[in-house]
Amino acid sequence: ALLRDRGFGPSRMRVLEQLGGDRERTGAETTADAWVQAPPPGDPLNIVAVECRRAPQARRLGAVPGLPDDAYEHDGQLTKRHIRAATLGVLAPAPGELLWDVGGGSGSIAIEWMRTHPSCRAVTVERDPVRAARITRNAERLGVPGLGVVTGAAPDALAQLPVPDAVFVGGGLTAPGLLDACWAALPPGGRLVANTVTLESEALLAAACRRHGGELVRLAVAHAVPVGGFTGWRQAMPVTQWSVTKTADLPSGADR
Repeated sequence: ALLRDRGFGPSRMRVLEQLGGDRERTGAETTADAWVQAPPPGDPLNIVAVECRRAPQARRLGAVPGLPDDAYEHDGQLTKRHIRAATLGVLAPAPGELLWDVGGGSGSIAIEWMRTHPSCRAVTVERDPVRAARITRNAERLGVPGLGVVTGAAPDALAQLPVPDAVFVGGGLTAPGLLDACWAALPPGGRLVANTVTLESEALLAAACRRHGGELVRLAVAHAVPVGGFTGWRQAMPVTQWSVTKTADLPSGADR
């Protein structure tokens, strides 16, 4: 049913029974679609072999960051596709690394971090319980059910989390002490990336960049839309992004 619901109904399936035993047997081949209608009989000691085949009409979701926005269930709190791809590029996930996704929204950054490699791990922190539940559903649907979801407000909710290799801040930048807490949690070599669309948060990022270094960029995306009988560009809100790699702990307030 899971295969069928995800658009992989044509996947070939076969039950392998009692492997290595006297009653070892290979069952008849069927498909996920057919299995749902009539599950084949089989010994309780079994392995189900699956050859995934996508249905022609099913959406194709690539393995690299930048999934379509409508692949996610969301309420508008979503890092959009092109900004998301650019953000994951700067976060630079590597096998076995842990990401903190602070202000998870719909969980898209954490989910696509984990999709880059099976050993990548992530914890997303979201204060809204409705959004936190939505993140869990998105993670399950997009193949990373191991995503940790913490319901709580940062920076307090960060206190008990394991040490991250990278931190993404997508919301809540104006919460007192949040950016400092994220910076303090990073070990040398850790990366921090923060995105914002507001002037107030942009000022905080500019001040943080003066203290810790790194790079400030502004990302802008425009989409072609109908304008009467013609086509024009509709500009999305520009995103200011601060990215930095921590080289060493410095005294509080020190510039570099």
